[in-house]
Amino acid sequence: MINDQINQLRKTKNAVILAHFYQRPEVQEIADFVGDSLQLSEQAAATGADIIVFAGVHFMAETAKILSPQKKVLLPDLNAGCSLAESCHPADFKAFIEQHPGHTVISYVNTSAEIKALTDICCTSSNVLKIINSLPKDEKIIFAPDRNLGNYIKSITGRPDMLVWDGACHVHEAFSVEKLVELKKQHPEAKTLAHPECKKPVLLLADFIGSTAALLRFTKEDTAQKYIVVTEPGVIFQMQKESPHKAFLSLPGITAPASALADDCGACNDCHFMKLTTVEKIYQTLKDEQPEIFVAEAIRKKAEKSILRMLELSK
Repeated sequence: MINDQINQLRKTKNAVILAHFYQRPEVQEIADFVGDSLQLSEQAAATGADIIVFAGVHFMAETAKILSPQKKVLLPDLNAGCSLAESCHPADFKAFIEQHPGHTVISYVNTSAEIKALTDICCTSSNVLKIINSLPKDEKIIFAPDRNLGNYIKSITGRPDMLVWDGACHVHEAFSVEKLVELKKQHPEAKTLAHPECKKPVLLLADFIGSTAALLRFTKEDTAQKYIVVTEPGVIFQMQKESPHKAFLSLPGITAPASALADDCGACNDCHFMKLTTVEKIYQTLKDEQPEIFVAEAIRKKAEKSILRMLELSK
């Protein structure tokens, strides 16, 4: 059985498998640790393994390499990119920073190593509010790359001097307000949970807004029995594991048919990048120790400062 082979390789090679909540259920099951971007960054920094297999996307594996340059970091599929990270090109972002001197640059962890090297403090959706609030109220801030998250944080903190880069995640950008309204009518007893990368009209319809980890925690602690989950549906696997007696509804994207409005939503907003990783690819990656992620040392040193600052402020 392939899981047994993975376990044997993991043991003999002193390897750890880190997986994001958005991965396939079978990938989450084989992982040593499953979490959101902040949790995975913390695990990557703390692990004693010699090899890190990252069941996620490219920027996550890069972050692990930045934090653990002495370790071998492997990504099962090099095509596992991120539309949000790709919406912020280093040359364009550098020019933007130069056009607005005197600003503290805060970048979402969903960015390339080059963007992190241009950044003062990284953040995730789990800690962005804490990081923003750690700065003086009159601090001039550049926030990148997600416009939805940036504008949401700007609205709840009331920061007048916060410039937001115009980037977005293709998954969260595509959720349909009309289909959410329809689903809420069909299930009036359900609470709506939304990730702050969603557009403002979607967030206005939510009962709770939070990071992937915060949404999971909410479903465990809240008393409701049914939830509409407005984020990448991979997290529902963990929600169902933690609360097997509760029901979870996925919201389809704009292009999904109306028939997709069901508990088992086959046309939901899956991140196709996240779903590129399979158990078979994890086995092959561990066996061959390829593909390996590299970050140029000059970039790594600069990027590391912004990530370590984030981890320090997250304590």
